[in-house]
Amino acid sequence: MTNQQKKITKTKISILVSIALSLSIIILILYFTIDAETIQYLSQTSFRYEFFLFFGLAILFNIFYWIIWGARLKVLSKAIDSTVKVSLWEATKIVIANQFLAGITPSVAGGEPVRIYLLNKDGLSPGGATATVLGERLIDAIFILVLVPFGFFVFKDRIDVKLISYGLTIGIIVFITGILLFALALKYPKKTKGLLLRISERLSRLSKKKERSSKIVNRIGHEIDNFHDSMVLFLTKGKKSFLAAGGLTVLMWSTGFMIPSMILLGLGLPPYFVESYAAQALLLIIVMLPTTPGSSGVTELGMAALYGVLLGASHQYLLGVFVLLFRFITYHMNMICGAIFQYRIFKSFTSFSLDTIGKKEGTLSRQGRQV
Repeated sequence: MTNQQKKITKTKISILVSIALSLSIIILILYFTIDAETIQYLSQTSFRYEFFLFFGLAILFNIFYWIIWGARLKVLSKAIDSTVKVSLWEATKIVIANQFLAGITPSVAGGEPVRIYLLNKDGLSPGGATATVLGERLIDAIFILVLVPFGFFVFKDRIDVKLISYGLTIGIIVFITGILLFALALKYPKKTKGLLLRISERLSRLSKKKERSSKIVNRIGHEIDNFHDSMVLFLTKGKKSFLAAGGLTVLMWSTGFMIPSMILLGLGLPPYFVESYAAQALLLIIVMLPTTPGSSGVTELGMAALYGVLLGASHQYLLGVFVLLFRFITYHMNMICGAIFQYRIFKSFTSFSLDTIGKKEGTLSRQGRQV
């Protein structure tokens, strides 16, 4: 079996594992929450006009989420290189196409190389494309960091599930560590790079695959250089664009956070607008942890735990249905649309290799400073 065939097989396995995990956990939640009362309630509400109205609105909010994300990508790419014109539709297509690989990789990290590749294809230099995506990453991190205290304030007396509490604690520690590394990389790029390279080199000695370990060490060096150059650019020449992208980020996530409330309204339940916003903020911390492909299973369990608290014992019989509808819109719909757009661009679901992007990114150390 050639390396290319191994990569295709690995991608296929990731697709199967992510979908199987998501469906199996949903089925498990449905098994423990559905009863005769659920069937009776759904038979009375599922064919009502309100159900289709709010379910349709939830789908529209997900589509608006893509469009606003595309607008943010357009703003940041223009700040990097004003001569490259990335239209809103082109940026939105990039966002949709990235959903497929994001859905089958831990921490949804697979989508970032796709965005870099497609932005480069649209005219941005490899360094400029990376700077744009790194700008997105930093703005999201700032938004989440600001929102976490609000989430804890709302749920401080409600989270009794130890697994979720542990997950949130670990997530916040990892997240804050990442923010600190970002800050250090910005202020002390050479020292931070040296520290991380030393750690990576020592860890690589424990690995049997020396060639792969060497690539990882080199990748870390490139990432730190790219991050520093990108952030200096945004914080000097591109301040207005960075602030505009920040406003779009708030709007983007707030739009996505409306989806659970629309589903709740469709099921004839209170929308819990504030509590739901806080729950989504806390869920983001768990989802960003590198656990399962696309955080499948983890997200479903997190949703069940957080919204189980909101719904209370009186509406637990609808919890499984709620999680099913939510994941259909925010995960399975994203995967389906992402697969369609990826196939249209790359003519394949599985043969798209991240090494293709890696080759382009290999020139970043030379081109990144020209952005």
